Amino acid sequence: MSHSKEIIDAADKYVNLKLQAEAWYVKATKITLENVMELLQYADAKNCALLKEAAMDFVAENHAEVIRQVPMRDAPEGLLAELLAAFARKFSNKNVDDDLSTMRVNDLRKLLLEKGLNCDGSRETLIATLKENA
Repeated sequence: MSHSKEIIDAADKYVNLKLQAEAWYVKATKITLENVMELLQYADAKNCALLKEAAMDFVAENHAEVIRQVPMRDAPEGLLAELLAAFARKFSNKNVDDDLSTMRVNDLRKLLLEKGLNCDGSRETLIATLKENA
């Protein structure tokens, strides 16, 4: 896992490489109760929206175990909004595909690319950019 973090750290200088490295890291990383908080902290610190979303989805899918076993005192600020978005994607009966606040990061990035806009950043940054350029 630490080698993958080095790749993201190095790629952080180059947006496209960072996005590719982040996508690879998300696919290669098994999220568990033991590492979910570390991954959330790292994703937040390095602005890895895909990794953060994957960790949030894990929390939503395993919420009962997470509540019992994962100390949340070290959770990154702003965790609640992203956690609620993950729960909305998981449990909502409504169509959330058109709601920017609950869209998956890849879908937000696709919309930005279609408009010729920068597609790097946190979920909040991606949504703000889309709203500014609507």
